Parts: sequence; structure tokens; C-alpha cells
Amino acid sequence: MFKIQKSKTLLAAGLLTMASAANAGYTFDLSDDDKLTFGGYIKVDARYTDGDVSPTDYWYGSGSPTAEGGTSNFGIAVNETRFNTKYVHGDVTGFIEMDFYGDAVSGGGNEIVSNSSNPRLRHAFIQYKSILVGQTWTTFQNTSSLAEAADFGGPLNASAFIRQGQIRYTNGGLQLSLENPHSDKGDSSQDSIPDFIAKYTFKGDWGNVSVSGLARQLNTVGGSTESALGFGIAGRIKTIGKDDFRFQVHGGNTGRYVGVVAARDLVGEKAEKTTSFMMAYRHFWTDDMRSTVFYGSTDADLADTKRNHVAVNLFKDITKQLSFGAELGNFEMDELDRDSTYFQLSAKYVL
Repeated sequence: MFKIQKSKTLLAAGLLTMASAANAGYTFDLSDDDKLTFGGYIKVDARYTDGDVSPTDYWYGSGSPTAEGGTSNFGIAVNETRFNTKYVHGDVTGFIEMDFYGDAVSGGGNEIVSNSSNPRLRHAFIQYKSILVGQTWTTFQNTSSLAEAADFGGPLNASAFIRQGQIRYTNGGLQLSLENPHSDKGDSSQDSIPDFIAKYTFKGDWGNVSVSGLARQLNTVGGSTESALGFGIAGRIKTIGKDDFRFQVHGGNTGRYVGVVAARDLVGEKAEKTTSFMMAYRHFWTDDMRSTVFYGSTDADLADTKRNHVAVNLFKDITKQLSFGAELGNFEMDELDRDSTYFQLSAKYVL
């Protein structure tokens, strides 16, 4: 007979979280070498947006200007809800995770009747000792530096944030990977060389800091190639008590690797050059109540755009699994002199 236990550890060494909360799960001990874990969470968001950038479920680095006078919008959604499964057999780990931010155009429901949401693959990878193959967070990214936020991902406009297919090697703090190439705003059908990423993470009782480098070949619509090099420095530093400071700084031709679509890989026949930074400070008022204030900004050189996102929030743990949160923030498209303010309430139940 197998044994069932409630796991309180982070699943897959931090790959499964976007914020600070662990994805607890139910673990089935199938044998001495075999374990099966189910985890994830249910999240409900109520969001009010007002301004002259069209409302979205979350701010992803860009937006559409509204008509003169702006717009106000209120909605309730559960799309961030996710489910994951991890299977461990000795030195081999398999992991898969899905949420419900799938493309609504290809079969999702509508707000008239069902509000159905399509499932979307987030992670699917196999890890054997120091080798990982499959889809998960890019090696360029430091997941521990992401801000805790009610808005999905917080200041995504200035954060390294990509999940994609890759082959990764890990040796202590060093990670090297070959990852899926894609020439954003170029001719991706000609992408024949994988993206190469190297990262080294320094860790201690004080927290961690990672230094990463990115090298790519981009293919333009006009048939030429552009070399693209980028760098990143990111980390999470412990401060006073349980408080921490999180940060990311990126520069060079980072393109789609940072800010989601705050900057593109190519502008015409040239590789875009960007400067991005984000910072977040999390303070614990009590053991079960905390706040984060964060700010992120990305400047794109050729496109001459600047995107800013600032917010402050408050989270309260009702039980070890159930928490409620509120967040007030603003997203700005500086080059268009457009911005929208949002207020979001969230309820989250971790499995």
C-alpha cells in the first residue's frame, strides 16, 4: 500500500512559484524510490481598472490606448488557477503544470453563459541528475527575484519572464542551456541556431544573486541576420526579520526575454536595445500579514518606448493554505502619455 502525506516543500526547487508562497501538495509514497505529488492553487481575482490604457487581466508590458476620455472596467476571473503533478523515480523527476490562460479564440467560453477558460501548458520537463530537458522557466531568469503581487507576475514589463523548450546543464551555481530560438518581429522560420544562456548564482544565508548572459542570432524579415547579446543581474536579499529586497537589472539585446512585449527582438532590420530594472521590497507586518511595494521600468532604444508599473499590496494568511490580498497600482505607457490605475482583490487557496 502506498502512503499519502502532505508535502510542505517547494516543488521542483522553486520552478513552480511566481511569488514567495510554496506550492504545497499531496504526496503519494508509492515505494522507497517512487513518489507522486499533486499541487497547485485556486486563485480568484476581482479587478477594477480606470484610465486610458485598455483593461487586461494583468499588465504584461504593453497595452492598447483607449478612446479619448478613457474607460473603466470591473471583472472577476479565476484563470490564474493552476494544477501540477510531479513524479520522482530515484534520480529521475518528471513535472507538468497547467493553468487556464489558454487562447480563448480557439474554443474558450464567453461572459454571456459559461466563462469557460482553456487550459494552457506551463511546464513539462524531465530532469535526470544535472540534466534537464523540456519546457520550463528560461535559464536567463531568476525566479526568486519575482515580486509577490496580486497582479499576475507583478512588474512583468521589466522582469525576465519566459517558459520555453530547452536543454540545461547544472553544476552547483553554474547553469548552461540551449533554448528554443524565436526572432520576434523577424522571420522566425529561418531560426536555425538555438539561443545560448549561461548563468551563475551566488547563494548564502543572506539570499542569492545571479549573473546571466544571453547570446542569440536573430533573422530579420529582410533576410539578414543580427547578433544579439544581453545580460542580467537579479536576486533576492534578506534584510530585517523576514523582510526581503528583490531586484532585476537587464541590458543589451534582451528583447522578448525581458518585459514580455515591452520591447521586441527586432525593429525593422536591427536588433532592439533595451534597459530594464525592477525592484520590490516585501515587509512582514506580522507573521501572517505582509506587504510588497514594487516598481519596474523598461526603455526600448529603437522603438523609443518606455513602460512603467508601480504598485503596493497587502496579503493576509487566514490559514496555512488560504490567503487574501489587495493591490493598488498603475501601469504607464510613457511615450504615449497614457496610463491606467487598477485595484485588485485576490483570494488564493494552495492545495
